[in-house]
Amino acid sequence: MTTFELTPAGLVLGVDNRLRPQWATTSQLLQDYYDYEWGRPPKTESEMFERIVLEGFQAGLSWEIVLKKRPAFREAFCDFEVDRIASFGEADVAKLLANPDIIRNQNKIRAAINNAQRVQQLRAETDLITFLQNFAPVAWERPTSLEQAKTKSAESAAMARELRRRGFKFVGETTCFALMEATGMIDNRIVGAAALLDVPDSNGLLQTS
Repeated sequence: MTTFELTPAGLVLGVDNRLRPQWATTSQLLQDYYDYEWGRPPKTESEMFERIVLEGFQAGLSWEIVLKKRPAFREAFCDFEVDRIASFGEADVAKLLANPDIIRNQNKIRAAINNAQRVQQLRAETDLITFLQNFAPVAWERPTSLEQAKTKSAESAAMARELRRRGFKFVGETTCFALMEATGMIDNRIVGAAALLDVPDSNGLLQTS
C-alpha cells in the first residue's frame, strides 16, 4: 500500500488523508479492520466469543494472518456459536487439525472448546459481554504517540486472572488487553488518529446481523 512518512506521533497519513498507526497501513485488510472494526463493541455473545478465540489464536503470530483466515475460522467453528463449539469432541478436534485453512494448533483448538464450555458455566451468573465489560477502566487516557501506547494494564491483568480462575485458557494479560482495545472497552487510538467508520453494507469484516 502507498503511504507517506510517519508523523512525530508515529502515525501514517494515507492517500485518503486519514491518519492511522503504522500497523494498520501495511495491507488493505488491516486498514479495513482498523477503519471499520477495531474498537467497536460486539453486540452478541457469538461476536465477543469470536474475538476471544481469535485473540488466542493470534498469540505468537501476526493479526493479519488471523484476519486472512477469519472466514475459514467462522466456517470451522460454526460462526462461533458457543453451545455448538462446547459440544465438540475428539472427532471435531481431528477435523480441525486437518483443516489447512485455519491455524492448526492443537492447544489453541482445545482452548477454544474449553473456553466455550466455560462461557456456558458463566451464564448462570451473567452474560459474557457484561462480564468482560466489568473490567473496563472507569477512565482511560488515550496515548499521544505510538511509543506511549500500552500493551497491557492493571485492568487487563485483572481480567486475565479472573478468566484463568474460571478455567479459561490462552487469556494472558497482553491478550486480554488486545481484546479490550479491539472491542472498545478502552479507547487506545492515538490522539489525532482517524476515528472508527460506520460499516458499509459491502464490508464483510463484521457480523452485522
